[in-house]
Amino acid sequence: MPDIIQAIRGMNDILPPETLLWQHVELVLRRLLQGYGYQEIRFPIVEKTELFKRTIGEATDIVAKEMYTFLDRNDDSLSLRPEGTACFVRAAIEHGLLHNQTQRLWFMGPCFRHERPQKGRYRQFYQCGAEVFGLPGPDIDAEMILMTENMLDKLGIKPFATLQINSLGSPESRAAYRKVLVNYFSKHKSKLDEDSLNRLHINPLRILDSKNPHMKDLIADAPKLVAHLDEDSAAHFEKLLEYLSHAGLSYEINPNLVRGLDYYTKTVFEWVTDKLGSQSTICAGGRYDSLVEKLGGQATPALGFGMGLERVIALIEQSKPTHKIEPGLHAYFITDSDASFKAALKTADYLRSKTPGLKLLLHCGGGSLKNQFKKADKSGAQFAIILGEHEMKTHTVSVKPLREDVPQQSLYQDELAEYLKLRVSGK
Repeated sequence: MPDIIQAIRGMNDILPPETLLWQHVELVLRRLLQGYGYQEIRFPIVEKTELFKRTIGEATDIVAKEMYTFLDRNDDSLSLRPEGTACFVRAAIEHGLLHNQTQRLWFMGPCFRHERPQKGRYRQFYQCGAEVFGLPGPDIDAEMILMTENMLDKLGIKPFATLQINSLGSPESRAAYRKVLVNYFSKHKSKLDEDSLNRLHINPLRILDSKNPHMKDLIADAPKLVAHLDEDSAAHFEKLLEYLSHAGLSYEINPNLVRGLDYYTKTVFEWVTDKLGSQSTICAGGRYDSLVEKLGGQATPALGFGMGLERVIALIEQSKPTHKIEPGLHAYFITDSDASFKAALKTADYLRSKTPGLKLLLHCGGGSLKNQFKKADKSGAQFAIILGEHEMKTHTVSVKPLREDVPQQSLYQDELAEYLKLRVSGK
């Protein structure tokens, strides 16, 4: 026999019934984003490698080590997208969505990084992201953060997440702070690990994000960026915190919350949890007012966030939320002969057309009524619908609840459609 082909390491199949939870999460996020006035955008999984080199940076681990990059038949260097922000900006510039306009856009889909797979970190992973272009003030920052809070709340995982927030200031104030930081860490080189020594003159802010417990006190005593903000950034941050406090949202100011990319400005935020081990960030966002200009567009204020769906799913599964996830099947249709099956083909489609949202499975493959009822029960359906010899004679259809102790009843086709409408709507 030929060898069995398995999925690529770090790229996972998502199987029923887990897909039911994924569909629930995707539906909640989609409805919320639309409710806040965001419009969906879909862009290619493959982009020119230059896009990520210019946005993320050639010296970063993502570009240097983690991207799936290849040459196509024209010898063009292409890469599977490792994140969504660069794709948003490229598409917005290319299609003229930015000049004298504001845009609120969202996407959902897979991204790719060649990392060491572990729980909550995969080589193919799914993100939901949203971006706003053309609005410079702290008001939109506040609304976006509150929207992410609403997402976590609707998914039932807000009690397990904490909002951390910081300001990165302007490129000018951050450059001045960088000198202060390099000077501080240079005086304590003997206490830096290898990664931090490599970052000292390339990207010293990333040292603040180190998870090395031996450097905890050193980092805690480091100069704070918030004390070196320019006047405009300080006012922006103060107003943002005022908006969040007025909305009743709890937050922690984390002075070590940074980004490794130069185009980030002012607001940065993360929702973190202690339920997922080292993969603690479930949603991260911030302002990147310099990125559009860096990619050849006119200077445009912008901000966005990305939410890792695998981590959201893992947190939902761990927290065992009390909110009800929509069931897979409402009804399982059973017949007892070829004639009743022919009638059921039409009846099933009639019921689907009359009952929006109805999930009805018509049994195929024959078998006794007893065997079909076993399959109906195993399917998880709420009801069994029966069309047999008796129902054919009386022009009725029988319905039997499978999850509650309620008698079976016979209904005319239109009565059954109304019955199912009520059950599907939860009334």
